Amino acid sequence: MIYTKNVNKLIFSNEEKYKLYLGDCLEVLKKFDENTFDCIFADPPYLLSNNGFTCYSGKRASVNKGKWDISSGIEKDFEFHKKWLGECKRVLKPAGTIWISGTYHSIYLCGCVLQLLGFQLLNDICWFKPNAPPNISCRYFTSSHETLIWAKKDKKSRHYFNYTLMKNGIWLEDKLKKPKMQMRSVWALTSPKKDEKQFGKHPTQKPIDLLKRIILASTKEGDLVLDPFCGSSTAGIAAYMLNRRFVGIDIERKYIDLSVKRFRML
Repeated sequence: MIYTKNVNKLIFSNEEKYKLYLGDCLEVLKKFDENTFDCIFADPPYLLSNNGFTCYSGKRASVNKGKWDISSGIEKDFEFHKKWLGECKRVLKPAGTIWISGTYHSIYLCGCVLQLLGFQLLNDICWFKPNAPPNISCRYFTSSHETLIWAKKDKKSRHYFNYTLMKNGIWLEDKLKKPKMQMRSVWALTSPKKDEKQFGKHPTQKPIDLLKRIILASTKEGDLVLDPFCGSSTAGIAAYMLNRRFVGIDIERKYIDLSVKRFRML
């Protein structure tokens, strides 16, 4: 096990089980060969830090998250998504798939870029949040979902999908999933539970149940999963729990440190 303070280098690892890198994903991904990863989960910045406000724990709160979440304008934002997705396509195996999570502020740009780069879209998943916070401005419909795009590397590739488990598995956390029926593209999963944030909070942290489902659906045991914007490494925690290998990258030191605390408790 190693733990260092180098930027754009490996920070924390446990043999071949998981590796965490601190730095810009565009720089770190250059370290990997083509066709390295079996699956990618990406939750890129929504670029929403515009001095607005939202509701958090029943109270008004700023939407500002950090410099990494500030929009540079639609043209430059588009180029940003094109760069990191282009690098992801290079390191994704021919039969691999990619998942991207986002709100309407970012997901449509990502979907457009995916198609321009030659990915083949498989599904868009509506992650419905039964416990979503209210809209305190009272000027819009209350946002209660995020969108996930699932895509394979190109049209000709043959991707992996664990259809049997998705249909016949026990999914008690999702009230919309009917037993022994095909899993549909609307998933009802609550936001992260309190114990998932015991070491600290990430502003866009995803629930472990969501990442477990994604990993079980699209990977096999022993596969290598990448998260280029890993945050508090929920994807990595899920991968480890399900006997997959993981590489995570994040540009913020405090979130890498949070990830390290979570991994050390496994």
